[in-house]
Amino acid sequence: MRQPDIEIYLRDAEHPAIAAWLSTAIAPCSPWQQKGQTYKCRAGDIPVTWLPKAVGKWHSLLLESANTPWADDLECARAAFAALGVEVRCAPGGWSEEDGLEDADRWLRISSDGEETITWRTG
Repeated sequence: MRQPDIEIYLRDAEHPAIAAWLSTAIAPCSPWQQKGQTYKCRAGDIPVTWLPKAVGKWHSLLLESANTPWADDLECARAAFAALGVEVRCAPGGWSEEDGLEDADRWLRISSDGEETITWRTG
């Protein structure tokens, strides 16, 4: 089932590299518009938000559409790691308040070490 949007966290990447990757993977990106600490652009018709240091040293990439090449966060995280060579984290699937806080801290880590489930306390 496709997610309504995609959100991944990248360790050592900058928004120009992200734009170059998205331009290849989706469609050419519009110029970034900075609003406060947030950067926004469009990859084709997909709204993109880049938030540097959203969680510590981790940068958030949000693709606000179900019409991406990836069905879920994990597919996108794998593609980002393959293209950029930086550690990427994503949620293992949807989460709701009923799932509890322990499930909220369960993340997938994709790095040169492979893929693994980790506990990442972002709150």
